[in-house]
Amino acid sequence: MNIYPPQPPPVRTFGVEEELLLVHSGTFEPMPVAEEAVEAAGAAAGLDSIGFDVTLEVQQEQIEIAGPPQTDLAGQLASIRTGRRLADEAAAKVGARVAAVGTCPPPLLPNLVPLPRYRRMQERFGLTLQEQLTCGYHVHVGISSAEEGVAALNRMRPWLPVLLALSGNSPFWNGRDSGYSSFRYQAWSRWPTAGPPPLSATVADYERHVAALLASEVPLDEGMVYFDARLSRHVPTLEVRITDVCMDAAHAAGIAALVRALVETAVRSWRAGGQPSDVSAAELRTWSWQASRAGVGGYLISPVTARPAPAGDVVAQLLELVRPVLAEWQEDAAVEAIMAGILREGTGSMRQREAFSRRCEFADVLAEAVQLTHAGAAAELLLPDAS
Repeated sequence: MNIYPPQPPPVRTFGVEEELLLVHSGTFEPMPVAEEAVEAAGAAAGLDSIGFDVTLEVQQEQIEIAGPPQTDLAGQLASIRTGRRLADEAAAKVGARVAAVGTCPPPLLPNLVPLPRYRRMQERFGLTLQEQLTCGYHVHVGISSAEEGVAALNRMRPWLPVLLALSGNSPFWNGRDSGYSSFRYQAWSRWPTAGPPPLSATVADYERHVAALLASEVPLDEGMVYFDARLSRHVPTLEVRITDVCMDAAHAAGIAALVRALVETAVRSWRAGGQPSDVSAAELRTWSWQASRAGVGGYLISPVTARPAPAGDVVAQLLELVRPVLAEWQEDAAVEAIMAGILREGTGSMRQREAFSRRCEFADVLAEAVQLTHAGAAAELLLPDAS
């Protein structure tokens, strides 16, 4: 079935999906109440009519909120905040709150959502699935054809680790400081199909890569082809899924706007005859590892030079690449301000470590995360000219 519209939309749309941790509203301990929370959300009047969807993930301690497509940065920020509020309201009906953290800080063996597919995954993948309690952030950007999507994927590949660094929000794993800005990415990389997308000459070539993975019978289905960015199977979008869920809604919106601009920049390069970098998947794995380890507090691998450089310099290179598109959409000042804030103040990983340092209590980490997940103080930074 062809999922692409006969005519491309006048504006390149983008939507997001956020996976959120469920915690007790009083003690802030993780709570296995996903099924009850999703049922409560389903009973809420008008949720579908405004384009939001609260759904189950693999474990009972997490839920996912998906928002409707947006056409600009301000709309995306409002959508993210609305989605978090709706998820939190559903969680509150079962005594919980939602927190935007990439991993569960305290030690925990999660409780599987008892769906047949997840049971089959547990039988096949054992401890990898049993320990899989991570919260990612997926940005869907509208594309007009699979050909356009593959062309964009090819040209975006080297910049995906930079997006990961900007989102790092998972320093703790099983009750210990991992030493990483995004340990979620390390845990996620245990899946056999996770990692950089292939460099594909054509749509047929991309489909051959996917078919070869499925032919191995290691993944259960195409939904388990977990590339860091991929073509969506259900909607006409390119899905970027390398990033952690961000604690700060403004960071999340800024990264989504950056992803959309990167897709548009890549498509324009393709249409102008620009060639993608031939950096290998093996090289990109090392770049992503470094981004996961250092975040924005150290060195990243520059896609321009393929050598280490201070994170601020590499982020500046990405902004320079997409600035013409951002300026055309009148989002350059806002996105650059958000990125400057991330570089200056750090990502969610820094906030988590600061909270833990006060009393060495994970409850403090999650209490702070709940507060910051729903904070709106960054609105004036994002929209400096708003009345």
